[in-house]
Amino acid sequence: MTAATHSSLFPQVPDSADAVLDGLDPEQREVATALRGPVCVLAGAGTGKTRAITHRIAYGVRAGILQPSSVLAVTFTNRAAGEMRGRLRQLGAVGVQARTFHSAALRQLQYFWPKAIGGPMPRLVDRKIQLVADAAAACRIRLDRGELRDVTAEIEWSKVTQTVPADYALAAAKAGREAPRDPAEIAQLYSAYEDLKRGRGVIDFEDVLLLTVAVLQDRRDVAEQVRAQYQHFVVDEYQDVSPLQQRLLDLWLGDRDDLCVVGDASQTIYSFTGATADHLLDFRTRHPGATVVKLVRDYRSTPQVVHLANGLLAQARGRAADHRLELISQRPAGPEPVYTEYTDEPAEAEGAARRIRELIDSGVPAAEIAVLFRTNSQSETYEQALSDAGVPYQLRGAERFFDRPEVRKAHTALRAAARFGGNDALLDDTADLPAQVRAVLSGEGWTPQPPAGSGAVRERWESLAALVNLARDFAAARPGTTLGDLVAELDERASAQHAPTVQGVTLASLHSAKGLEWDVVFLVGLAEGMMPITYAKTDEQIEEERRLLYVGVTRARERLHLSWALSRAPGGRPNRRPSRFLDGLRPGSGGPAGRAAAGAAGGVERGFGGTAAGAPAPRRTRRSPARCRVCGRALTDGGELKLLRCEDCPSDMDEGVYERLRAWRAVQARRSGQPAFCVFTDKTLMAIAETVPEDEHELARVPGVGARKTNRYGADVLAICAGQEVDYGDTDD
Repeated sequence: MTAATHSSLFPQVPDSADAVLDGLDPEQREVATALRGPVCVLAGAGTGKTRAITHRIAYGVRAGILQPSSVLAVTFTNRAAGEMRGRLRQLGAVGVQARTFHSAALRQLQYFWPKAIGGPMPRLVDRKIQLVADAAAACRIRLDRGELRDVTAEIEWSKVTQTVPADYALAAAKAGREAPRDPAEIAQLYSAYEDLKRGRGVIDFEDVLLLTVAVLQDRRDVAEQVRAQYQHFVVDEYQDVSPLQQRLLDLWLGDRDDLCVVGDASQTIYSFTGATADHLLDFRTRHPGATVVKLVRDYRSTPQVVHLANGLLAQARGRAADHRLELISQRPAGPEPVYTEYTDEPAEAEGAARRIRELIDSGVPAAEIAVLFRTNSQSETYEQALSDAGVPYQLRGAERFFDRPEVRKAHTALRAAARFGGNDALLDDTADLPAQVRAVLSGEGWTPQPPAGSGAVRERWESLAALVNLARDFAAARPGTTLGDLVAELDERASAQHAPTVQGVTLASLHSAKGLEWDVVFLVGLAEGMMPITYAKTDEQIEEERRLLYVGVTRARERLHLSWALSRAPGGRPNRRPSRFLDGLRPGSGGPAGRAAAGAAGGVERGFGGTAAGAPAPRRTRRSPARCRVCGRALTDGGELKLLRCEDCPSDMDEGVYERLRAWRAVQARRSGQPAFCVFTDKTLMAIAETVPEDEHELARVPGVGARKTNRYGADVLAICAGQEVDYGDTDD
């Protein structure tokens, strides 16, 4: 093992507290050194939020400001908690607790149960679906496997939103949820489920949080003991906190405010589980003296990918959109995103597989490529296309298509019908293979029209519908084919897809891709009805679909391929249109469909510590559309907005001022160790050279400057505009 390899695998622990801060950008350093009071970190995709908060904890510990045992860092997955613990060890911060909400609560509950409750603690059930099935049996309500999953999800949602069975119907209607059964039935099942748990002396994962909350509320001595142990809290992915988790966090804190939260409202994609970005968006209101740090330097993706991501959010609406972050790529330029329209879905899958094959042949590792889709039911087409192209793949967050229970059961039913169909009355009136398959699968739950809403029932129907569509395509390609031929085809496909596929291309839904990244990402199926999904009806649901696509775009480091199909099957009517989210972004789609005002810039907003606790947070004001100062046309392009004129309108720029500003910017960039455009972009320098501001007020009004950069660079820039000499100091450093 070489020294370099050893160093990368086992990084050297920083030798001092100050060394912990080495390598952080200015905003990350602000996060790391803001160790007292409430801190809110608004961190865009790829901006190094985990790096910032782990260095914050490590710096506090190494500087002696924080005691390791007094810090509790909480996140949402065991993987993320493990990564955080590993990074803290590498930074020399040993003894810090980094856990999920559930594991932290369970640890406390186990410790305090004998004192607060007495007797043995109830057994924790790993999976609640069997209990839900038993509750359904007790209520004499028949649920199939898909309905069991959906009812279980409704019970989980009810508990994390602190909704009791009697209030379920009203709460579900208020939240706009598509209940998988009659709401009164679900309330009945929920109540029976709770009764069964009590009777059997067991608890579920949501109960862990609920019981911990109850103990901390009812036992002041226990709450004081927990608060004496943990005095400093860090919460990652704060946009995904549920009302129940927020209640637990409030009880942990008590009347203190040493809390650091990290999140991005634009990545809120789990509202169906009870998560809400309201706690993140309301943080400044709840903590008026908070320090707010915005991380917008994107170290993951190329400027081309970042430009598309910013464009998606520029068209967004709603509260989360009002707090969006405009990312600034820190990477060298890469290829432009590729947009491809296909005639049908099989052609789209084959086209993606062909391009992936070319990428792998050119040296791109298969493990650095991902195909992301909206629903798991879309995977089968891509599994088959990649298999046909000889490309290894692996599924993430979903069973393989032919391993799904409903598909295995349907496969068995089709095989039985192929063998004994002559005695099956269902097939008596079927004229062709597609009709036979529809008849057989109607007994497995397939219907001509999809069920309302989302969830497991919809996913099950989608899987069966994929088989119905496959049969139709198979019959069209091979006239006169039989049900036995189709079963043989299914057997062959299932067998081929059971081969080991280590280090393959990742196939994943957009939800399961959260937190991951690849060099090359294919976003497929970007047609209306799939993105946004057809059952997204309300404005809030549509905006969550937009955020889901934003998450998909920001998974790509270098290359991004976006595609859609005009029809589902070969020869079908080409009546689909590309996703509305791509309007104004893809070539040939006209101007932006929505607003394109710049998002929030990076930087720090200091808390106004002396303000009364009830003081309101600063309110955002809505601005009229910016117009060209030459011709008066409304401006939408980001570059034009900075110039305050159309690109092709005449410029009155002072060339001498512009060149002196560029020379000055190069020196500033070298001094700070950052790209030149992080000081000012070319467009901002052009805007300054065109307006030639005479004072700080005029300079701050130039788009791309603002108060923060005026405070930092204003004296130099105004001196250059006035024709004065600027002392660059030592330009060789």
